[in-house]
Amino acid sequence: MLTMKLKMTFLSLVFLFIANIASAFTIRYYNKDSKNYEMEVRSNGSTQKVEFNSSTSGSTSIQTSASEVEIKTACGWVKVKDSAKIVIKDGCITIE
Repeated sequence: MLTMKLKMTFLSLVFLFIANIASAFTIRYYNKDSKNYEMEVRSNGSTQKVEFNSSTSGSTSIQTSASEVEIKTACGWVKVKDSAKIVIKDGCITIE
Protein backbone atom coordinates (compact mmCIF):
# COMPACT_ATOMS: atom_id res chain seq x y z
CA MET A 1 0.00 0.00 0.00
CA LEU A 2 2.76 2.42 0.93
CA THR A 3 4.70 1.52 -2.19
CA MET A 4 1.70 2.35 -4.38
CA LYS A 5 1.32 5.78 -2.71
CA LEU A 6 5.01 6.50 -3.23
CA LYS A 7 4.75 5.55 -6.91
CA MET A 8 1.71 7.77 -7.41
CA THR A 9 3.40 10.69 -5.63
CA PHE A 10 6.55 10.23 -7.70
CA LEU A 11 4.60 10.08 -10.97
CA SER A 12 2.66 13.21 -10.03
CA LEU A 13 5.87 15.11 -9.32
CA VAL A 14 7.42 13.95 -12.60
CA PHE A 15 4.32 15.08 -14.51
CA LEU A 16 4.41 18.53 -12.89
CA PHE A 17 8.13 18.85 -13.61
CA ILE A 18 7.65 17.96 -17.29
CA ALA A 19 4.70 20.34 -17.58
CA ASN A 20 6.86 23.21 -16.26
CA ILE A 21 9.68 22.41 -18.66
CA ALA A 22 7.34 22.31 -21.64
CA SER A 23 5.70 25.63 -20.82
CA ALA A 24 6.21 28.49 -23.23
CA PHE A 25 6.30 32.22 -22.65
CA THR A 26 4.55 34.14 -25.42
CA ILE A 27 5.16 37.72 -26.54
CA ARG A 28 2.98 39.49 -29.11
CA TYR A 29 4.88 42.16 -30.99
CA TYR A 30 4.71 44.84 -33.67
CA ASN A 31 8.09 45.62 -35.21
CA LYS A 32 7.89 49.08 -36.81
CA ASP A 33 11.47 48.83 -38.08
CA SER A 34 12.42 47.55 -41.51
CA LYS A 35 14.97 45.12 -40.09
CA ASN A 36 14.83 41.83 -38.24
CA TYR A 37 16.12 41.76 -34.69
CA GLU A 38 17.68 38.92 -32.76
CA MET A 39 17.72 39.88 -29.09
CA GLU A 40 19.13 38.21 -26.01
CA VAL A 41 16.63 37.03 -23.40
CA ARG A 42 17.37 36.27 -19.73
CA SER A 43 15.09 34.10 -17.63
CA ASN A 44 15.65 31.84 -14.63
CA GLY A 45 19.40 32.45 -14.79
CA SER A 46 19.82 31.33 -18.40
CA THR A 47 20.00 33.20 -21.69
CA GLN A 48 18.62 32.48 -25.13
CA LYS A 49 17.91 34.38 -28.35
CA VAL A 50 14.57 35.55 -29.70
CA GLU A 51 13.91 36.83 -33.22
CA PHE A 52 11.49 39.56 -34.25
CA ASN A 53 10.69 39.84 -37.97
CA SER A 54 10.82 43.24 -39.69
CA SER A 55 7.84 45.49 -40.42
CA THR A 56 5.22 43.09 -39.12
CA SER A 57 3.05 41.97 -36.25
CA GLY A 58 3.52 38.53 -34.84
CA SER A 59 4.14 36.45 -31.79
CA THR A 60 7.15 34.60 -30.54
CA SER A 61 7.63 31.98 -27.84
CA ILE A 62 10.39 31.56 -25.30
CA GLN A 63 10.89 28.25 -23.54
CA THR A 64 10.75 29.13 -19.84
CA SER A 65 8.61 28.60 -16.78
CA ALA A 66 9.19 32.21 -15.68
CA SER A 67 6.35 34.74 -15.61
CA GLU A 68 8.71 37.57 -16.59
CA VAL A 69 11.84 37.75 -18.77
CA GLU A 70 14.38 40.45 -19.56
CA ILE A 71 15.17 41.33 -23.18
CA LYS A 72 18.35 43.17 -24.17
CA THR A 73 17.57 45.99 -26.62
CA ALA A 74 19.47 48.92 -28.09
CA CYS A 75 18.07 50.95 -25.17
CA GLY A 76 19.07 48.49 -22.45
CA TRP A 77 17.34 45.61 -20.65
CA VAL A 78 13.53 45.59 -20.63
CA LYS A 79 11.36 43.43 -18.34
CA VAL A 80 8.50 41.77 -20.21
CA LYS A 81 5.67 39.71 -18.68
CA ASP A 82 4.13 36.62 -20.24
CA SER A 83 1.50 37.43 -22.93
CA ALA A 84 2.67 41.05 -23.13
CA LYS A 85 2.16 43.18 -26.24
CA ILE A 86 5.30 45.07 -27.25
CA VAL A 87 6.25 47.55 -29.94
CA ILE A 88 9.76 47.66 -31.41
CA LYS A 89 10.98 51.00 -32.80
CA ASP A 90 14.62 51.91 -33.49
CA GLY A 91 15.71 48.68 -31.80
CA CYS A 92 13.96 49.60 -28.52
CA ILE A 93 10.98 47.92 -26.89
CA THR A 94 7.97 49.64 -25.39
CA ILE A 95 5.19 47.70 -23.67
CA GLU A 96 1.60 48.48 -24.64
